[in-house]
Amino acid sequence: MKIIILGAGQVGGSLAEHLASEANDITVVDTDGERLRDLGDRLDIRTIQGKGSYPTVLRQAGADDADMLVAVTNSDETNMIACQVAYTLFNTPTKIARVREAAYLTRAGLFSNEAIPVDVLISPEQEVTNYIRRLIEYPGALQVLDFAEGKAQLVGVRAYYGGPLVGQQLKQIREHMPTIDARVAAIYRRDRPLIPQGDTVIEADDEVFFIAARSHIRAVMGELRRVEDSHRKVVIAGGGHIGERLAEAIETRYQVKIIEMNPARCRYLSDALESTIVLQGSASDRDLLVEENISDADIFLALTNDDEANIMSSLLAKRLGARKVMSLISNPAYVDLIQGGEIDIAISPQQATIGTLLTHVRRGDIVAVHSLRRGAAEAIEAIAHGDARSSKVVGRKVADVPLPPDTTIGAIVRADEVLIAHGDTLIESGDHVILFLVDKKHIRDVERLFQAGLTFF
Repeated sequence: MKIIILGAGQVGGSLAEHLASEANDITVVDTDGERLRDLGDRLDIRTIQGKGSYPTVLRQAGADDADMLVAVTNSDETNMIACQVAYTLFNTPTKIARVREAAYLTRAGLFSNEAIPVDVLISPEQEVTNYIRRLIEYPGALQVLDFAEGKAQLVGVRAYYGGPLVGQQLKQIREHMPTIDARVAAIYRRDRPLIPQGDTVIEADDEVFFIAARSHIRAVMGELRRVEDSHRKVVIAGGGHIGERLAEAIETRYQVKIIEMNPARCRYLSDALESTIVLQGSASDRDLLVEENISDADIFLALTNDDEANIMSSLLAKRLGARKVMSLISNPAYVDLIQGGEIDIAISPQQATIGTLLTHVRRGDIVAVHSLRRGAAEAIEAIAHGDARSSKVVGRKVADVPLPPDTTIGAIVRADEVLIAHGDTLIESGDHVILFLVDKKHIRDVERLFQAGLTFF
């Protein structure tokens, strides 16, 4: 595909990296020449310096025959105007825009071909908020991803000494939980992937990704690790967009406190939120944390837009007795460095957002793409179409589907039913098939599997 990306920031840069490795024709536009040079040195892409909403710059970037425009600059207005220009002058088929400001997002009918022609809206703050909310709901999870509108979930957990399934073969899951169907999609041991077989033995400290119906997730987690008490007290450092949205989403079920430096923002937050306590001060102020009984906090979340401040306040909160700390980290080099040490979970905003973008870039009817283990692997939800003649998957048993190497089918969602995939499970037209790819270089093969042949049309 020929794709123009406006904005070489964190989201634009990591999207370019993902897509360039998959043989797409990528052009990145940004006003910052230094950033573009850095990207151009690392990746096999074209870069153009200029303002992405200008018609001359878009033409130079190849908008005349581009398949897709992805506008992810820091300015909502630039992104919206760029989509308008691409639609009016270049007839670009797919236009994706990042729009952060809630004032735009709450107006029905604003984003349509008759008004502002944006095909797909992405709001990174909302994606990250949903991602963190799921982690809070499942104490002990490293990653929680929704499929088929939340009917099935893929959860990553670290297996602990003493978990009932640790030291056991995978085929014994059935004996432990006769009434619950779940499937282990992948295991990472010392950062290397294992393709799970029936005789694979789970070891303590393995990172285990399993898929199950939403209602069964807690039971399966209990088999792999000590069940943690549910969280009650949540402390959020940083009252920006993400901190505010998260507090709003969880304040009815948890006791929430926000620590924010800016006095004017504190006043705004205390008016906007119902029961959240707003504190003015620095989250790395030891006395403030001690005074606010940080040792009683079930979760401390550092969500400011400064990586170093997030890391330092998280380490301090952990030292002072917070049970679990999560930190928002934009710099990918830091994420690998700190995850799993003193800081329990490093949340990468790019990884939370990238899936929404990849969903629209993939060929075939692919409705969800999630990046796992910081981009090393992917989980994909694809819809099977056609019949036994026109499709390579419909009418076949899971064991007979010609899957590329290191790819497994984890589950199938049919209407409201979640079927865990076994060798003899038959795939029907309209099924949502959830696949797990340990190696991303096989993405194209999976897409081809789910493209119905000509006889279907």
